[in-house]
Amino acid sequence: MSAGRTAAPIGVFDSGVGGLSVLRELRRELPHEHFIYYADSGHCPYGGKPAIEIAARAFAITDELLAAGAKLIVVACNTATIAAVEQLRATYPLSFVGIEPAIKPAVRQTRSGVVGVLATGAALAGDKFLRLQAEHGDGVRVITQPCPGLVEFVERGELDSPALRALLRRYIEPLLRDGADTLVLGCTHYPFLRPAIAEIAGPAVTLLDTGAAVARQARRVLEREGLLAPEAQAGRVDWRSSGDVARVGPVIERLLAG
Repeated sequence: MSAGRTAAPIGVFDSGVGGLSVLRELRRELPHEHFIYYADSGHCPYGGKPAIEIAARAFAITDELLAAGAKLIVVACNTATIAAVEQLRATYPLSFVGIEPAIKPAVRQTRSGVVGVLATGAALAGDKFLRLQAEHGDGVRVITQPCPGLVEFVERGELDSPALRALLRRYIEPLLRDGADTLVLGCTHYPFLRPAIAEIAGPAVTLLDTGAAVARQARRVLEREGLLAPEAQAGRVDWRSSGDVARVGPVIERLLAG
């Protein structure tokens, strides 16, 4: 494998800034890699859009990341993974790593037998999620909770406010009343709300997301394909956005630094 190819960047994209929670784990797992992060903030949120529209955005972003030389693409968005990752894999000559809600580990560790899933409506309605629920949810009650509005708070960089907490309580408290002792953060925006969610849910409730698992899978793919960056390389992050850079940029920089 040529040195130029191993030094090439990894493309990462999401509907907006939420995938930075996955990028954070990727940087921990792969500190020598270069990353190009694409925030599709001009079309965010994806949650209420038709799958065909989300897939079209995924293809357009992939074309841009390929033009920038990406050697691997991480679809750091549950909704985009559901809508497009299988089509992307069938179309492009490189590997894609997608993301899915942490149903399997949640089912393994629940003590009460009740798991709550916080996600976008589009993610919860997708065939991929329904297959996950059918495959891993046997014997456990999996309660799904669509969470319209949360993505917009993260996109604004508003991670702790009275309005945010009121919305979180509206979504979380019914799950707690139904006995959920494990909450799956089924959107990559939601890990940035983890402190507020944890305070509302209380110390007896476990919060799960899949950012670290995605990062480990990315490493496995790079190792398998001989594409790991040389250890002498100092990793960096470049970012792009389809949104208003003057508005989105400070949020991205803040979350990257956090």
